[in-house]
Amino acid sequence: MTPDHRTALLHLLAKISFRLGDFTLSSGGKSDYYIDCRTTTLHAEGGRLTGLVILDLLHQKKLHPAAVGGLTLGADPIVSSVATASAWRAQQHPGSPLIHGFLVRKAEKTHGTGRRIEGFAENDAPVLIVDDVCTTGASTITAIQAAKDAGMKVIAAICLVEREEAKGRAAVEVACEGAPFLALFTAREVRTTHIAQLAL
Repeated sequence: MTPDHRTALLHLLAKISFRLGDFTLSSGGKSDYYIDCRTTTLHAEGGRLTGLVILDLLHQKKLHPAAVGGLTLGADPIVSSVATASAWRAQQHPGSPLIHGFLVRKAEKTHGTGRRIEGFAENDAPVLIVDDVCTTGASTITAIQAAKDAGMKVIAAICLVEREEAKGRAAVEVACEGAPFLALFTAREVRTTHIAQLAL
């Protein structure tokens, strides 16, 4: 993983996505901090860095997905960033693989094709599941199951920030069935960087 890309992404997350305060999480739990990764993944430079850092991690771990996907809405900008970054890298380095994208709806469409998955969907294809913040792991697990139901093979799951909830990691690892669950950053890293930025 290119250190400069990772460091720049960490600093951006700490600057524009991390907030201290009194928050209620989607899980219903209380927290003294909140991380809204979409502020970073929808940021022009943040999106670019997200795609590059995930590509670097895939290379480091020797993972070769045909596609990347996740549950809408948190995964949407991550999926687009990784797919686009793979296309740019393939232009710069001919032979570098393209990674296509797919999005998992929270419920099947009630009209048209009635599909749960939009975009890439090929039977037996190796795929990567992504998410922004992992607390309980529910969103990641939903996306993993949807990909499996569509006949795809989940080879890894990656979240941008892991809140380090033991039950959340354990639940995702069970759903992965032996495939690695990786986090780009821990909440502790983002918090520490945020506090250091405030001290400057």
